[in-house]
Amino acid sequence: MTKPSEELLIESGKTQTGGESITEMMRRMLAMIGEDPNREGLRKTPERFEKALRYLTSGYHQDPERILNGAMFSVCYDEMVVVKDIELFSLCEHHLLPFFGKCHVAYIPSKKVIGLSKIPRLVNMFARRLQIQERLTSQIAETIQQRISPEGVGVIIEARHLCMVMRGVEKQHSQAVTSAMLGVFRESKQTRDEFLALIRPSKSW
Repeated sequence: MTKPSEELLIESGKTQTGGESITEMMRRMLAMIGEDPNREGLRKTPERFEKALRYLTSGYHQDPERILNGAMFSVCYDEMVVVKDIELFSLCEHHLLPFFGKCHVAYIPSKKVIGLSKIPRLVNMFARRLQIQERLTSQIAETIQQRISPEGVGVIIEARHLCMVMRGVEKQHSQAVTSAMLGVFRESKQTRDEFLALIRPSKSW
């Protein structure tokens, strides 16, 4: 667990690795690619980069137990709970380029339910780390399964990866879809089909 003093260092941007801050390393990197880190447009960029990077990786300093604590309720309900179209932004661990899209989460309660707002918070926690989409999908599903022991959990992520769009194959309209199905979502085709039907785009009213 991150100590309060460490959180203050992270927030202030003063944490250093090997005696050199992220800001200082970024200033050197700008020079290495042929830029002038002292020109007007780039003068504040290294500080902005460090602040942005720390925010985008803030999930390392969060704990699912703290996020879900106080938001798990004993309820007599055994039908599917779905939270769909959760906006998701993360960084690919291979190129540090963003991937983004939507996450759909469903579970069938056994004895407890999770406060609905906590599910997007859980998604954000794992997304704000260096990730691959496959691991991110599994982490969300497994955490819900471990915390409330439902009959099953289903998670589907649909995302576009800038490492495919901006570089490499440069396929601008490609999309990756990953799923994690646990419990009855894996065992029952009927349950999976219900989940898939519920996350289809709604018709316009």
